[in-house]
Amino acid sequence: MCGRYLLQRTPAELAQYFATANPTPNHAPSWNIAVTQTALVVRRHPESGERHLDALRWGLVPRWATDAKDAAKLMNARADGIAEKPSFREAFRKRRCLVPMDAFYEWRKAEDGSKQAYAVAQADGMPMAVAGLWEGWKQPDGAWLRSFTVITTEANEKQALVHPRMPVVLPPEVWDAWLGEEPAEPEDLLELLVPCPAEELLAWPVDNRVGKVTENDSRLPRRDPTASPPPELDDAPPDWVA
Repeated sequence: MCGRYLLQRTPAELAQYFATANPTPNHAPSWNIAVTQTALVVRRHPESGERHLDALRWGLVPRWATDAKDAAKLMNARADGIAEKPSFREAFRKRRCLVPMDAFYEWRKAEDGSKQAYAVAQADGMPMAVAGLWEGWKQPDGAWLRSFTVITTEANEKQALVHPRMPVVLPPEVWDAWLGEEPAEPEDLLELLVPCPAEELLAWPVDNRVGKVTENDSRLPRRDPTASPPPELDDAPPDWVA
């Protein structure tokens, strides 16, 4: 599952990192992105073939939907079945994207029933390129709503200590195939939707106020000094954490 994440890097930094070609969108950083909010994604332009960095709404609205009320339920797409499920199968074939994240948040449940929020980021300090799907839906007023969903898979051994599922983090060498910049069979794309190696991630406890959508500031990804996590979940945050 992926229900919250942060992206504090500027659009200009992301455009350079992902080699996008369109004018850089004006989009503010957010340390607590939630479903139905607008966030940046990387897509392949169908006409030019170039990568574009665009702002889309989180929570997929399938092209055939009659309204957008169930978009929040489609914030995630499970990798298993993604090629067959009606909500995702067309987007899987034609409209795949990358969702940049500096880190994602997840909650670990303790034996006493309490929950502790964690941030998870790449150990090399670079942004994650999470596999996603996007759709365009024509609203009743004729305007197009473009939305996306985050693909999840079974957790690796480190993430499993927090939650049984995690976003699919794609390495740079497969971005071309995922975005459709080079030919790839559906079965080959499905093989990409696996957990990343545990050693590529850092995880550390953060303040539980991240659970409130109204909380959004650069202090959110800092380590919570009051938490007592197991050693495997108490990494030092990357240098970009303020």
